[in-house]
Amino acid sequence: MQALAYYLGFPFIYILASLPFRALYAVSDVICLLIRLSGYRREVIRTNLRKSFPEKSEDEIRQLSRAYYSYMCDLMVETFKTMKMTEAEHHERVKIENPEVLQPFFDKKQSIALALGHYGNWEWYGPSVTLNTPYQLVVIYRPLTNPYFERMMTRMRTRFGTEITPTHQTLRTMAANKNRVTALAFVADQAAPANAYWTNFLHQDTSVFTGLEKLASRFNYPVVYLHSKRISRGHYTIRFEVMYHEPSKTSDNEISEAFTRRLEKDIIQEPVIWLWSHKRWKHTRPTV
Repeated sequence: MQALAYYLGFPFIYILASLPFRALYAVSDVICLLIRLSGYRREVIRTNLRKSFPEKSEDEIRQLSRAYYSYMCDLMVETFKTMKMTEAEHHERVKIENPEVLQPFFDKKQSIALALGHYGNWEWYGPSVTLNTPYQLVVIYRPLTNPYFERMMTRMRTRFGTEITPTHQTLRTMAANKNRVTALAFVADQAAPANAYWTNFLHQDTSVFTGLEKLASRFNYPVVYLHSKRISRGHYTIRFEVMYHEPSKTSDNEISEAFTRRLEKDIIQEPVIWLWSHKRWKHTRPTV
């Protein structure tokens, strides 16, 4: 069944990836209409928005929901477009405002931990960092359950030299790379298990993965936040913000809390481009 899904879906994905951008976004508009009519995760999206923005009216929540559906479809077709994008298109579509921020770390042969969330087009940010900074980018990710689509995504993500490693092999990868200068990227806003670190995020009790903090502290990798903006449809900027020069000197949960607050600030400023359709708050804070 997994193979059938792949072989039926791949021709459509390949055709999408081959379209010029104007046609690609026209297709995105059609897909968006169909998905909205289907009601795909409508209640999940609106519930997440209501709880995150209790001050907004129901009409404002509906407007945000519609805007999110449009962006979600753009993100989907942009992700598929990665399969066929050229280096020149990546340079045009994602601009790094301050690549020089990383140079002092690289000159000292310091590996870094790059922290970001499911905000903006994280699939395009990987190639941009690889192509426009001196670092070897290594992205920590969760493999897809379908092995056929997993191989497809691996080929897409590694086209320009980015390396990827599954979450369960992170420590092994860091140990193996101890003599290399790498930027280890953590997409650190997934739904963590109930026994993780708990904080308040977007007005809700939220469990937070501490892998970024634990590994950055253990290896003393400077922590750099990747701030991003969508400038227009299919165009983004990213900016590096150094959060911690010496993570080994931080207190427990300090890095996790700081990352959560920084991501929250971006989401409040521009909520549409965060991943509202995932079940971020599916766990309940344990009682003491």
